[in-house]
Amino acid sequence: MKFKLLVFAGLTMVQMMSASSMGFAQSDAEQQRQKLEALINSDTRSENLRSRNVYRNPLETLTFFEVDEDDQTLVEIWPGGQGGWYRSILEPFYASGSGTYIPVLDASSFPDPVNEVPDSSADRVLVFRAHGFMIYEHPAQDYFNAIYRMLKPGGIFGIVDHRGDESVPQDPVATNGYVNQSHVELLAKNAGFELLDQAEINANPLDTKDYPDGVYSLPPTLRGSTLNRSLRARMLETGESDRMTLKFIKR
Repeated sequence: MKFKLLVFAGLTMVQMMSASSMGFAQSDAEQQRQKLEALINSDTRSENLRSRNVYRNPLETLTFFEVDEDDQTLVEIWPGGQGGWYRSILEPFYASGSGTYIPVLDASSFPDPVNEVPDSSADRVLVFRAHGFMIYEHPAQDYFNAIYRMLKPGGIFGIVDHRGDESVPQDPVATNGYVNQSHVELLAKNAGFELLDQAEINANPLDTKDYPDGVYSLPPTLRGSTLNRSLRARMLETGESDRMTLKFIKR
């Protein structure tokens, strides 16, 4: 009987230690999430940047991409648009931890090799609403190949971009700013990536994708509606574009 009690007690201790370890892990993850949330809503970001939170869902998006400041090297491709919207969150987030944030500016020679990002050195490479600009320059595949080279095996490539209408063939130069999800998936697959997951975090079913100036008719650009109040009201009611949120892995 004593033996059974000792075994039972031993199992109970193991279970308690396991539960304790899980508690620490959950606590660490929650702390990361709270830090991100505080930065996202911080008044150190301008009111204009914070007003877009409702459309861009940064906390859910960065959590989906498994962003972690501890010992992680994260590269953001072309963070310049709209005042470096995600950069205003990611740069201070990584500065407060032991990880590294590296912006690859649009003035750089990318997709040529980036000195700050040796091959197989990055844990995450993220692209936010920049792929439409990437494919203006040919061949588009070069950009995906360059991102693949940057990442470590097991590294994640995350992309959020204006999702096109799959019933409309992909415009090679994406004049309207929309990019078909199938086109992105094909380019990523050709580079060697595997689609790990996708999310509808940034979906917008109100986006009909048939505007006079394409995606640029929508907020925040609102092109072509300065003198057309009814169009502007419609665009503001629609909100920002319908966006794909894709997570690829380098095996």
